[in-house]
Amino acid sequence: MIDARQSPKEDTMKIYTSFEEIDKDIKVLKLEKDISKEEIKLNFNGIKDDFSFLNVVGKTANSVIQKALTFKLLRNLIK
Repeated sequence: MIDARQSPKEDTMKIYTSFEEIDKDIKVLKLEKDISKEEIKLNFNGIKDDFSFLNVVGKTANSVIQKALTFKLLRNLIK
């Protein structure tokens, strides 16, 4: 027999002894679902920001400037 205090995430079927236990697990699952939705929203907004026009242009310009300065420094060291 399965202990009713087991986590609802386990692969085995849980046996409930009261409606209160069911309601508690339903509330926990709803909260976990809401948290997951918010995490998805945050991740989506982060990705959206990473690919925004200004961010892409800024990162590209920064990379070009860095490479140009490195090239200039190496050229001066070789002379």
